Parts: sequence; C-alpha cells; structure tokens
Amino acid sequence: MALTLVIGNKNYSSWSLRPWLAMKMAGVDFDEIRIPLDQPDTKAGIRRRSPTGKVPCLIDAGAGGRLTVWDSLAICEYVNEAYAGGRMWPAERTARARARSVVAEMHSGFAPLRQHMSMDIRARKAERGAAALAREDVAADVARIRALWFDALMQSSGPLLFGEFSIADAFYAPVVMRFITYGVELAPALAAYRDRIVALPPMQQWIAEATAEVEDLGDH
Repeated sequence: MALTLVIGNKNYSSWSLRPWLAMKMAGVDFDEIRIPLDQPDTKAGIRRRSPTGKVPCLIDAGAGGRLTVWDSLAICEYVNEAYAGGRMWPAERTARARARSVVAEMHSGFAPLRQHMSMDIRARKAERGAAALAREDVAADVARIRALWFDALMQSSGPLLFGEFSIADAFYAPVVMRFITYGVELAPALAAYRDRIVALPPMQQWIAEATAEVEDLGDH
C-alpha cells in the first residue's frame, strides 16, 4: 500500500487520532505502524520514520519516490489534495474558511486544556476534571470550545460541525474523548454532537483498540 501512517498509542496520542480518523472517514486506504510512546526504543523507532522524532507521520511510497509528511494538519491537507479529491473540507467556500479557522485554533491553541486534561480514553477522571475546570484558564478553553461547537452546529444545521464529516471534526475528536474522560458537562445539542462523533464506526474502532492496549503511561 502506498500510504503508511505512523502513530503512537491510541489511548493517549491525540495528534495521531486526528489524521487517522480523517483518512478513515474519507475512505483513504493506508497501513499503520503503531509505536508505543515512552518506551526505551520509542525515539529510535520514530526517528527512523519521522524527521521530527514525533508522531504522527505519513509516508507515501508512491509519490514519485518516498515522501514523508509530518504534523497532523499537514498530513490531512496532503491526503485531501492527493487522495481524497478535496472532500475532507466543506465544499462551500465560506464554510470551508470557517472550518479551517476552527482547525487552526485547535492546532495552535488550548494549551491549558491539553496540559490538565490529557487524552486517556480508557480512564474516567471526573474528580480531576472538576479540579481542572476550577482553573480559570482551563474553564476558558472549555467555554470557548462549547461556543465554537454551538456556533458551527447552528450555522450548518449539523449533524456534524460543518454538516458532513470534515477535518474539523477529526481535529476535535480528541476533545470529545477528553470531555468523556473528565466528565465535562455539555448542553443537549453539544452532547448529541459528542455522541455522534463517538458513534462513527472508525471512532468505535479506535476506542476499542485504545482500550485493548497494554501500555500504561500514567499521568503523561
């Protein structure tokens, strides 16, 4: 197969989930290499495939040689252009601009949320979630995501952020899992969106495989 996606633990690696889910939902075929994180040979295993020493990384063996694409957003953009016929973004121009804006915000922002509510799909940490939400910076991140989801759903009329599945939904899928892990309450419309993301067949596959992993990285 031409495409190989190098990922980390499915339980923990939020950045790996994003392009994996986007590619699955777009019907793009690829192989995957999972490299468990925080192991003695992790860095060496990733370095053999990724120039940054980080996951995810996409290897395209059929792109006139061997092309390596790193960074979740760069992977999604490349696959959208080269293999998905542009269908991973909304077709309408203004919706596409809004989708790119919310993806860019996720890609570069929400540092407090990432720090205090790291992805851990197997866990249920409601008490830790309550403690995190007591922090002004985390509460502000959660409030912003709630508002962002609500605005997108109202403008598109759903069922997903921009109607059909897009890269935007892939980028917020790890947030969906964080909200479940940490018991973040959502208004009915947002809870319905959360549940629709979780119910996607590729998402169900990712969750099942994350649950089956044996590595326990603790408070990573």
